[in-house]
Amino acid sequence: MTPRFAAGTRVLVKNDWPEERGPCHIRTPHYLRGRSGQVERVLGAYRNPEDLAFARPAEERVLYHVLFDQPGIFPADGHAPDKLLVEIFEHWLEAA
Repeated sequence: MTPRFAAGTRVLVKNDWPEERGPCHIRTPHYLRGRSGQVERVLGAYRNPEDLAFARPAEERVLYHVLFDQPGIFPADGHAPDKLLVEIFEHWLEAA
């Protein structure tokens, strides 16, 4: 499986809220939806836990480490140059 994004690429976490459409399992933190970050590292392809949680067949999806500026996410607690590193699957990311 070929990763869509390389290390250093600016990405945007989709501003999607599937939990409003019915029961689901989501690994993408709500506070990151609609936020931009930078791919730090491609971690490889893994079976999608959003499907595995419901015992559905799960395609492999590419997983990334995405780096965010912490002050942009948590303004009251973040200080430059604090960073936040999060694992996010490719289907939650788009080019920034």
